[in-house]
Amino acid sequence: MDLIEQLNDQVKDERSIQEGIDTLVDVCFNDAYEAGWWHDLKTGDRLQRNKGEMLMLMVSELAEAMEAVRKNLMDDKLPDRPGVEVELADCVIRIADYCGGFDLDLSGAILDKLEYNRNRADHKIENRRLEKGKSF
Repeated sequence: MDLIEQLNDQVKDERSIQEGIDTLVDVCFNDAYEAGWWHDLKTGDRLQRNKGEMLMLMVSELAEAMEAVRKNLMDDKLPDRPGVEVELADCVIRIADYCGGFDLDLSGAILDKLEYNRNRADHKIENRRLEKGKSF
């Protein structure tokens, strides 16, 4: 495969990633909106959601994922799935909802960050092997 084909494949992959994430953001935000989390249930007016509260709800999902790992728990609502999977899914759903509600470009940021991380010196194996290299 020549360089042009590789670049075309990478562009297609990035476009697929972007479209998938954008769709996820739209679905999660629309589901939350339809469930009444973004508007006053009595008046129908759009709410000004508390960003800090929403971010801490994401943190609580990660804490629940940690607890599921620590205790090797299956999920109580989806008992055929490990708790860690479901709690991480909850966190991703909350992140996507937040990004949809506050018009953040999650897909663009993820693609930019992936590219940045590919070129970071502290993410290179040879640098991680150094005495003071990044271990986690």
